[in-house]
Amino acid sequence: MASSTTVVTSIELSSLPKLARGKVRDLYQIDDQTLLFVTTDRISAYDVIMANGVPLKGAILTQISAHWFGVLSARIPGLKTHFLTLSPPAALTPAEQDLVRTRSMQVRKLKVFPVEAIVRGYITGSAWTEYQKSGTVHGLAQPAGLQQCSPFPQPIYTPSTKAELGSHDENISPAQAAEIVGPRYAARIEALALQVYTAGAAYARERGIIIADTKFEFGLDEETDDIVLIDEVLTPDSSRFWPADQYQVGRDQDSFDKQYLRNWLTAEGLKYKDDVEMPAHIAEATSARYKDAFKLLTGNTIEEALAAL
Repeated sequence: MASSTTVVTSIELSSLPKLARGKVRDLYQIDDQTLLFVTTDRISAYDVIMANGVPLKGAILTQISAHWFGVLSARIPGLKTHFLTLSPPAALTPAEQDLVRTRSMQVRKLKVFPVEAIVRGYITGSAWTEYQKSGTVHGLAQPAGLQQCSPFPQPIYTPSTKAELGSHDENISPAQAAEIVGPRYAARIEALALQVYTAGAAYARERGIIIADTKFEFGLDEETDDIVLIDEVLTPDSSRFWPADQYQVGRDQDSFDKQYLRNWLTAEGLKYKDDVEMPAHIAEATSARYKDAFKLLTGNTIEEALAAL
């Protein structure tokens, strides 16, 4: 098996056809109904992939998503997810199985809705910037008097476009999202996104983490017409995780996610720049934050989780 300290930013599997390469994941086809998600240690910020990776990141994202699929399925009756198993497919060679064992999952092949289903429980990031200018978030009017990192009275659904690799997601209104996915599914996606966020945020808060916001992706099971939770879920890549014991309204928060990298890029004037190489201390500090989030949410260190595989 590849060393857990090896940083893997590129993976090639000759035994399966590759369907796509994303910012972080590579997608392979196992058969007509099944896909293999392989998560590298690549990291992106402001929709740009860094030139180097983050130690253990691919394993953390894979294992934490698998954990969440189990938690959410238990807490939300009837929830459908695309997750099948963490076991590598038999079609891979033994060497390939070792390469992807800690960082891959088999999932159901579904029709993907082309929107990012973002849910915000707290006002921060681009939402705070917009609110300061216009009192709105994604064009939706918000109560007066909110402070930086205040909770919204209720979590809000603020979708975005799902950009192609190399492009940037664009914030849109729920009405615009409905134009993209169609009215038949828009309200169901919104309701399910809010339900999943609420369940996940409650679970995380019990374990010392505030999930300020997150983005989900959903697919359609065309045989059953079910809307299915897909991709990664409630990871440090797709969410803002704040330590609950340090939370204070009116300021930026410390975080367990890639905000640390975003802050460094902004301070160095490297926001939106291509081919940026992180200094070792930034990559290691980001990895440490992901590890901390994993331990709080699962009760185990990532090293303990991988040893049990």
